Order: sequence, then structure tokens, then C-alpha cells
Amino acid sequence: MKDRIISIIEAGSDSPSGSILKLKAMISELNTQDITEIFDELDRENIIKIFRILPKAVAADVFAHLDSDHQQYIVEALTDAEIGDIMSKLFVDDAVDFIEEMPANVVKRVLMNVTQEKRAIINQILQYPEDSAGSLMTTEYVDLREDTTVRKAFDYIRNTGVTKETIYNCYVIRRDRMLVGVVSAKTLMLSRPRDLISDIMDTNLVFAHTTDDQEAIADKFRKYGLLAIPVVDKEQRLVGIITVDDIMEVIVEESTEDMEIMGALAPSDDPYLKTGILRLARNRIIWLMVLMLSATITGSIIASFEDALSVLPALIAFIPMLMGTGGNAGAQASTLIIRGMAVGEVQMKDILSVVWKEIRVGAVCGLALGLINFVRVYLMNNRDALLTLVVTLSLFCTILIAKTIGGLLPILAKRIRIDPAIMAAPIITTAVDATSLIVYFSIAKVLLGL
Repeated sequence: MKDRIISIIEAGSDSPSGSILKLKAMISELNTQDITEIFDELDRENIIKIFRILPKAVAADVFAHLDSDHQQYIVEALTDAEIGDIMSKLFVDDAVDFIEEMPANVVKRVLMNVTQEKRAIINQILQYPEDSAGSLMTTEYVDLREDTTVRKAFDYIRNTGVTKETIYNCYVIRRDRMLVGVVSAKTLMLSRPRDLISDIMDTNLVFAHTTDDQEAIADKFRKYGLLAIPVVDKEQRLVGIITVDDIMEVIVEESTEDMEIMGALAPSDDPYLKTGILRLARNRIIWLMVLMLSATITGSIIASFEDALSVLPALIAFIPMLMGTGGNAGAQASTLIIRGMAVGEVQMKDILSVVWKEIRVGAVCGLALGLINFVRVYLMNNRDALLTLVVTLSLFCTILIAKTIGGLLPILAKRIRIDPAIMAAPIITTAVDATSLIVYFSIAKVLLGL
């Protein structure tokens, strides 16, 4: 269906099959996400043309799901009245997301065509810190009073629910807007019409404060399996809610940021194909420079053992293997611990358990790889038993140390309020490289008498 619609649009409205009425009928059969994907395939002229034929009830929802470039094209082509109509139908959180991405001239025009009440709410949300619960929330929710009956609650929801982002959870407040409970749609439907909300509400609340970090909010959604979470101010007054669709975007953002940091990149909010070359280079150069300078440490260590290398040059051949294996072992451990911390499986209190477990895992891996390496080195180096023993012991110690460092550093980073992802592969590899060289040459000097 989508391919057929795109081909009709690209053929032009002058063709027999390209009538506006036929396109409108075909598009109306699609859901919002499918319509959004069609827009991704169109040029600017057709984007605006197709957006204008969307039913008004659908247009705002589609607009909310478009990327910022498409949104800007559309706003620039719409009249003031059309902009006002779209903004009136957008939920507050979607309107805020849109405004945050637009240039100043577009924002000014949009806000001029928004009702005074909605403009005040948007400006209030924009004042909250970035990545906080306040910046994510919407103010379109269903609130009920304790002394309301179930029958009256249903009447209220029928009259106002169409403008609310969700009606699956209704939040119970006092006259001073103090949050006291929550009632699910299921509970309402299974209750008797004369029951009071105060008798059926759940007072065991999970909520967020306006200044809570978005990552902490995501953890609460995961832990409690929430569809929405109420947001309160310092006085515990209900000011908004965060829905699961918004928190899914947060999870994607946080995961992307961690992947970029773990890959030695400065995090960026812009899509790859829309990021300029200089911006991409700048995001990479900083970490590349740090890693380049840190690599001089390993160079200094090798230089300090120059005499040993001159006596037995064969030692040089095993340096890449030891450093590579150690770096990989450390990266494995750090990746698991960072993931465990992200999903709440590993806490600060578990640091000793983590270290002890990684020591044992390192010992097992070291023994397995050491035995294989012993046979390989012994046969490939004229059955030199001492050299083989040096390399094998060094490999075992390197893996043991790398696993321990890889498990320990992310937790220590969290303890000193640094993103644990920073302690991933690049940093771990640098630390392990230096350690493995010191261990290698120290063992060589003792066993080979260098």
C-alpha cells in the first residue's frame, strides 16, 4: 500500500490514478507511523501537498511523528490559521519537542498562533532543566477528586478524555492539587457506579519530581512496568505526567549516548547523515587525542625495558598478542558490568562481589588460554621452555588483571559521579596495555635473568 501511494504521488496529480480524492482515501487507511514513513520518501513539494490533504484529526498526530526538517517545511508553508489549528491539537509534550528543534524565527511565528494558555504551559515546561522529568512531561492528564463517585468520574472522562494524552490512569488529587492516589481504567470499569474514588484508588504511588533525571525515570518505568508516571513539584502537587512513548525515546537516546562514549566518541543528538563533517571530526578528535597521548605510556614502558629486548628480541613478537588479549578481556568485563548497572542488576554495594567473581572468571579464562598458548609457543619457538613459560604466565596474569580492572572501573566511575560508559573499551584497553607490559617484562626479567 505504501509503495503504491508513493508511486501515485510521484506520478503527479494530473494522472488518472493520481486524484486527490483517491490519495486521501488510500492514506486514511494507514496508521500514523506508516504515513510518516511515506513522508520520508517524498520531496519538499509533495510533503506539503500530502500533508494538506490529511484529515485534521490525523494531521496533528502525523506532524508530531515527523522529523524536525519535515516539520519546518510544513510550518513554513502553512498559514497562521493552519499553524494554530495544528498546535491546538498537539499534546503539550509534542509541542515542546517541536519548538525545541526549530530556529528562532519559526518558534516566534508558532507561539504567536498558540492560545495564551497553551503558550504559558509550553514556556513553563521549557524552563525545566534539559533531560529532567519536567522537560519530558505533559499537562494533559485526567485528574479526579477523592469524593467523586465512579459514575461522575466516567462522565468527566467522557467529556474531557479526548484532549488527554492517556486515560488509562487517572490521578486523584485534593483541592490543593496534592497527589494522593491513582485509579486505573480497569479499576473504574470493575467498580460500582456509586463507589467513591477514595475507596478504590491506589495510594501506593510511584511518582517523579520535576527535577529528577530522565535516566532515573526510565529506570522506574522498567522496574514497575509503568504506562505513565505522575510528576509532582516540591510540595507534592501534581503538575504533569510522563507517558511510556516519551520514555522509550529517552531509552534510545541514553543507549545511543552510551554506545558513542564506549566507542570513544563525544555524544551527539543529531542523526549521522545530518551531522556535518567538521562536527563529526570534532566529536572524534578529542577522544582520539586522549587515547593517542595515553598510548605514549605503553611506549615509555617498552623503552624502559630496552635492555631486556636487546638481549632477547623474541620477546617483542608476543607484545601485540598480550596487549590485544588483555584489552579484549577487560572490554568484555566492563561491557557486562556497564550493562548490569544500566538495568539495575549491579549496584555500588556489589563491588566486592563483582571483583571476586571477575577474579575467578579471569582465572578460568587465563588457564584455558594459557594452556593453548603454552603448546603453541613451545612448538613455534624451538621448544624454548623458559620463553614459553614467561609468555604463558604473562598471559594468565594479564587476563586476570584485565577482568578485575574491567569489572571494577565502571563501578568506581559511578561512585565518583562519572558516566560508567567512559570506562569502556578505550580507557580499559589503555590501562590494561600498560599493566600487561609491566607484568610481561617483570616476569621475563625474573625467569630469564635479563
